[in-house]
Amino acid sequence: MTKKSTKAPARKPAATRAPKQDAAEAEQSAPAPEATGGRGGGKVAKTQLVEQVADQAGLTRKQADQAVNAVMEVIVEAIRSGKSVGLPGLGTLSVRATAARTGVRPGTSERIQIPAGRKVAFKVANPLKGALAGEGDSVAR
Repeated sequence: MTKKSTKAPARKPAATRAPKQDAAEAEQSAPAPEATGGRGGGKVAKTQLVEQVADQAGLTRKQADQAVNAVMEVIVEAIRSGKSVGLPGLGTLSVRATAARTGVRPGTSERIQIPAGRKVAFKVANPLKGALAGEGDSVAR
């Protein structure tokens, strides 16, 4: 027979959500990348990417979504087949083989064998490297 605890379970404070903002208000209230030293703590979500592609290419959001999805599928399929993908001005995605090795399980310090495998590597293009280092204002296209 187990003894039941008389202590009440800990409660997490209820999270309060801010009302949703429309895209125009969100852009106005978000700090510009320059204001944060160019190091945005967030990330560009797919929906934001689709919106930017639609704006710059003069497409509808549906067409931009289809284009972004097609590009992603082509990139993923090329990587799966072992090919490298060059993205001008951005860098190159490639597949690299990893050797089998011995690792240590953190909790138990037990030695385990990690099998050989493959990983995706990204090599940054020189124009982007220079832009990140502050040498240039924009990435060459």
